[in-house]
Amino acid sequence: MTHAEQMREDWERVEDWLCRVFEDREPHGDIYDAMRYSLLAGGKRLRPVLLLETCRMCGGDVNAVLPFACAVEMLHTYSLIHDDLPCMDDDDLRRGRPTNHRVYGEATAVLAGDGLLTAAFETMLENGGDLPPERVLAAAACLGKAAGARGMVGGQVLDMAGEGHALDLTEVEELQRLKTGALIAASAEMGCILAGGPEEQRAAVRRYAQKLGLAFQIQDDILDVEGDEATLGKPIGSDRENEKTTFVTLKGVAGCRELIGKLTREAEKALEPFGDRAAFLIWLTDELVGRKN
Repeated sequence: MTHAEQMREDWERVEDWLCRVFEDREPHGDIYDAMRYSLLAGGKRLRPVLLLETCRMCGGDVNAVLPFACAVEMLHTYSLIHDDLPCMDDDDLRRGRPTNHRVYGEATAVLAGDGLLTAAFETMLENGGDLPPERVLAAAACLGKAAGARGMVGGQVLDMAGEGHALDLTEVEELQRLKTGALIAASAEMGCILAGGPEEQRAAVRRYAQKLGLAFQIQDDILDVEGDEATLGKPIGSDRENEKTTFVTLKGVAGCRELIGKLTREAEKALEPFGDRAAFLIWLTDELVGRKN
């Protein structure tokens, strides 16, 4: 199987699981419709794929950790719903269609995000019975730290505070380390945790994913300047409109591409202890930093 075929298989398994996750829930108004609307809107499913393939690389059972991978995607989707709200970035499009609050109203969108956030932890804790309890708890703790005020939420606070203000490179790196990078790093580290990887493997995976997360965000900043709205599925130029300092603002497109190359090499070097088992993640890294959407 080629790496591209493996990626497609992972994507399809995640998609199938997410399609079925809320089927047996008693409806309360349109909350589950709103949650599904954003959860099933497609996307790269980068974070769940990272969890699955890191688990595989570390010798774990990919089937056993699929609910955890899907939980990460639930949490990521919640963050997108809230990020699009009028009180945040006030965006009208996400993945090529109207944002959640444009369809269901602002109050329901907030609650849909809340519902997905809590469903992520419910999903992990209800479906971890085939794994040692200490691994399940460690994975949940890893995700909780990455998602909260010490991670993604803290990064969003810095992002909002930075609107209309000139930030330096250190400030932008810290903002993105938290807002984007923390969840990407946690996804990979959770795969290692659930596979039972020792601390030295967790540290190597964490270094890899931190470098990948930063390179991923820098490419996002480039696409916000040079990308195509139809390909991206969301408006371009929003960073400039919101007066946000980005990597492109500070380093220019050429400087950003140079930095992406450096981060990619550092990410791949972090995987050297895994030898040939890291081949998929190295391929994935190259694919992500060269993407057009």
